Amino acid sequence: MAAPPPPPRTPDRIVIENCAVATVDARDTEHPSGHVVVAGNRIESVGAGPAPEGLTGVVRRVDGTGHLLTPGLVNTHHHFYQWLTRGLAQNSPLFDWLVALYPTWARIDEEMVYAAARGSLAMMVRGGVTTAMDHHYVFPRGSGDLLGAEIRAAREMGVRFSPTRGSMDRGQSDGGLPPDFAVETTEAALIATEEAIDTHHDPSFDSMLRIGVAPCSPFSVSTELLREAALLARRKGVRLHTHGSETVEEEQFCKELFGMGPTDYFESTGWLGDDVWMAHCIHMNDADIAAFARTGTGVGHCPSSNARIAAGTARVPDLLRAGVPVGLGVDGTASNESGELHTELRNALLIHRLAGGPAALNVRQVLRLGTYGGAQVLGRAAEIGSLEPGKLADLVLWKLDGLGHSTIADPVAALVLGAAAPVTLCLVNGRAVVEDGRLTTVDEDAVARAARDAARRLARIAAGD
Repeated sequence: MAAPPPPPRTPDRIVIENCAVATVDARDTEHPSGHVVVAGNRIESVGAGPAPEGLTGVVRRVDGTGHLLTPGLVNTHHHFYQWLTRGLAQNSPLFDWLVALYPTWARIDEEMVYAAARGSLAMMVRGGVTTAMDHHYVFPRGSGDLLGAEIRAAREMGVRFSPTRGSMDRGQSDGGLPPDFAVETTEAALIATEEAIDTHHDPSFDSMLRIGVAPCSPFSVSTELLREAALLARRKGVRLHTHGSETVEEEQFCKELFGMGPTDYFESTGWLGDDVWMAHCIHMNDADIAAFARTGTGVGHCPSSNARIAAGTARVPDLLRAGVPVGLGVDGTASNESGELHTELRNALLIHRLAGGPAALNVRQVLRLGTYGGAQVLGRAAEIGSLEPGKLADLVLWKLDGLGHSTIADPVAALVLGAAAPVTLCLVNGRAVVEDGRLTTVDEDAVARAARDAARRLARIAAGD
């Protein structure tokens, strides 16, 4: 007779208590002094006061006195490879900036992308990002497995990752901005995108890796690629991402080539829907916003990058009032050299108050943009983005009792309005990836050196040395 199966193993528990807790749930529940219990990779309980007594399997207790506990930050738009070209084309608007940098970007290879991804991820994770997204669309011939290099870097870092397989098939000879040697054929882009999904995509609740489909932009992608990419994504059950309505020049480009503005053009190609999110969405009229709200199309808002290239101010308060899902994005670090998402909380608040007055956004709305809003945009609001029992244990403990924050009584205001807060503890999937402001999974100094060397090598190659 077979032996009975062993009893289920009690999950290891981590208890965090005596801290302020901002859950970012549907009611914006907050506890001036509360607790969170993590069991395995899930949040088991959240509440006021100390954790329940009698918990078994507790492997760690964290005294969060002087801290704020929030969901992990969710980044909705990035270009990791740009970590190697920071500080260039400093005074250029978008189209000139792209023309200046495309010839350099078209010379990246797998080793460079791996170094750049490690640098980009390290900067974000150290600043409280638990779910990272990347939009990689430059695939020079013979450059190696660039998407695989990013995935390897994210796996080593221990961060939840939502890379998108981008593409460009409209080079300069077809009226696009990128040089012809930097683009793929339409067929090759579609084949490679499907292979990326088949190889890497994990749709499970606990997934650490979700793949999206992401042709770059209307001025670097053919109508055929946009349409076929949307069909591919829906056949495979994955999300779609692109740049949209980023500049006035883009709107003019779409009207001249397609006889309509960007939003109408996207809708005509199947690119509006609750499985779609677009970066920037700055130059939108009321009809565009209504179309996004009607279809559930999301927005990745990148305030620092938008300001860096003087592209304009997105109508985020109007988007939120209309019910459009909005998250925050770092964007590529050639247009946001800091590479941090937690600074985007403060910048989003300040930029929109400049444009719309003191009531445009408040600190809790901005925290929601950086957490639950990002989870909505990535299609993962059931799993991450708020501190609720049953959700994945992605959370950040911010130190607010130091010099930069100790005199701000409201902890959420301290986090958003104050200096960048130190991260005492960051858990991803229940695993500590930051302890006392330092990454636990990689050597930060080694990452910095490797990125510096890769950037110098790329600069030499681009200069023809």
